Parts: sequence; C-alpha cells; structure tokens
Amino acid sequence: MTPSNLTKVSEFFLLGFSEEPALQPLIFGLFLSMYLVTAFGNLLIILLISSNSHLHTPMYFFLSNLSFIDICFTSTTIPKMLQNIWKQSKAITYEGCITQMHFFILFAGLDDFLLTVMAYDRFVAICHPLHYTVIMNPQLCVILVLVSWAVSVLDSLIQTFMVSRLSFCRDVFIPHYFCELKQLVQLASSDHLLNEIVMYFAAGLLGAGPFAGIFYSYCRIASSICGIASAQGKYKAFSTCVSHLSAVSLFYGTCLGVYLSSAATHSAHSSIIASVMYTVVTPMLNPFIYSLRNKDIKRALRAFFRKAALKRPMVLLNLG
Repeated sequence: MTPSNLTKVSEFFLLGFSEEPALQPLIFGLFLSMYLVTAFGNLLIILLISSNSHLHTPMYFFLSNLSFIDICFTSTTIPKMLQNIWKQSKAITYEGCITQMHFFILFAGLDDFLLTVMAYDRFVAICHPLHYTVIMNPQLCVILVLVSWAVSVLDSLIQTFMVSRLSFCRDVFIPHYFCELKQLVQLASSDHLLNEIVMYFAAGLLGAGPFAGIFYSYCRIASSICGIASAQGKYKAFSTCVSHLSAVSLFYGTCLGVYLSSAATHSAHSSIIASVMYTVVTPMLNPFIYSLRNKDIKRALRAFFRKAALKRPMVLLNLG
C-alpha cells in the first residue's frame, strides 16, 4: 500500500443490507417499525416500574436499567442506518464511526453484565429467600449497576483507543449496517495483530465470565427447585426465572449465531442478518418477554391504563 493511500481517512461507507433501490423503502419501513416498538416498549417498562411502588424491588430496578440500555443499544445503530437510507447515502464520518463503535461496545457489554446481575438476583431470591432483602439491599443494587458501567466503559475506551491507532485506506467500504469492531480491525491497512489479541481477550473475559456466572446461578437455582417438596412450590419458584432465562437464551443464542454464521460461511450478508437478531430483535422482544408472563407487570399495566382512562374524562371536562 503506497503512503498516499494511507492518508487520514475522513469517512467510511456502510454497505448495509442491499444496494437494490427497490428494497430500500421496505428496509426503511421495517427497521423504523422495529425501532419504534423497541423504544416504546422499553420506555413503557421504565414508566411502569418508576410509577408503581409495588415494583420498587431489586429485580425491577435491574429490569428498568436493562430497558434503558436496550433503548440506547438500538439507538447507536438504527437511526444512522435510517438516515442513510432516507438520504440515499452510505457515508459515515470517521469520528461518527468511532463514536458509534464505542457506544455499541459499551451498551452490548452493559446488556451482558446486567443479565448476569439479574441472574444473581434470582439466585439469591430462590436459594436464600430468608436473607434476600438483607443481601439485595439498595446499596448493593446500585453498586452492581455502577460496577457494570465502570467495566463496560473501560472496555469500550480500550477498544476505541486501539482502533484509533490504526491506519485505513482512503476509501473504506464496511460490509455492514453499522461500524462493528471486528470489521474495522480487519479493514485496517496497518498491522492489527495487537488489536485482534485485545479484542478476543476482552470477548473471552467479558463474554465467557458473565456467562459462567449465569450458568452457575441457574445450576444452583435448579438444585434448589428440585429440593422443594410441593409441585406448586416448584412451579412458583421456576416461574420467577422464566422471563430472565428466556432473555438470556435469546441474547446468548443470537450472539452465538453471529459468531457461527461468520465463522462457517464467511458471508457478510449472513453475518449482517445474524447481527440484527441481537442488536434489534432482542431489545425489541425483551419488553414482551418480561411482561407477557409477569403478573406484577400485567397488574401495573392495567392500573396504569385505568388511571390514564380516568384522567382523560377529567381533562375533557376541564376543557369544556
């Protein structure tokens, strides 16, 4: 590569899903719909938890944080993709790309850590029910969330710094709909061995570590549930974990799907489709997972809409 081609790059080009003009309105409509459902669903969960005193418990405190992070997670990628489709442009500035990558790593890590913290919460609730309120006190809950933020911020800053050291060609085409870390490292013109070492080490440590914590928690939970004598007691204990277990399975299952699809096929298109599952579909489905099988959320939802319905006639009377 000649030195003239290694000048400071000012922008990248995101190739997205398809270059077919006829498909752009369909893609735009589909992802706008999914983004709005994600934002509305997760905002509703946050509103329900904050407005209902019965939901001011550790489990729902963590759930409200997860909902906030899911909104931020999808907001790092989808709005820019929609903007590019609307403007019929594929460009993203160098600074915008690095910023997008930074926040994507940050919120993906936070998603992972919060799912782990929620697994620990379920472990304490089922395995140590008499000491639950003492162990899961408000101070510990805040500390667990702050530690999750601190580790995720540190990881994203390290990865961002490592990528900022790389050199790129003048025209860089990213075969994705957002600036993904692995894609950027592979497209670099300078030596990126150290980046790959740091990237895979962080993925192993921050991916396998939380997964091991979740796996251990559920092994202990399963053991405790098996020790419960009554079938009703077993069902009640297991039902408190179903929503979280579904969210964990969806998150790790789609992440594993991204890895396997890219490793097996080496196809950019299959990797993009798999990425959609954990970057868009999972945050969109989380509010449904935590509300459809959750009696507390259903009760709070009915109370919320009942209160809203009672307020509306009063507003109309005042206007009249």
